[in-house]
Amino acid sequence: MNKTLDSIRSAIEGPLKEKDIIVCDITYGKEGSVNFLTITLDKVGGIDLDEIVNATHIINPIIDELDPISESYVMDVISKERGNE
Repeated sequence: MNKTLDSIRSAIEGPLKEKDIIVCDITYGKEGSVNFLTITLDKVGGIDLDEIVNATHIINPIIDELDPISESYVMDVISKERGNE
């Protein structure tokens, strides 16, 4: 699975970098009976919900074209938690 996650990272980092968005982490795991592909993003100064939505619109067609995971899953694009700043 690590090879798959690395290929996803390689495919999405360039287009997201053009928007100054950083790919922090990509994980794949099961919660209950649902598989989740979780992509954690950040940006200098923080990333807001609108930017997460825009990033999702960039990521979706790339993932669809790659078709890296054969089983069904939910893609979850989230922001890096910043704690109490």
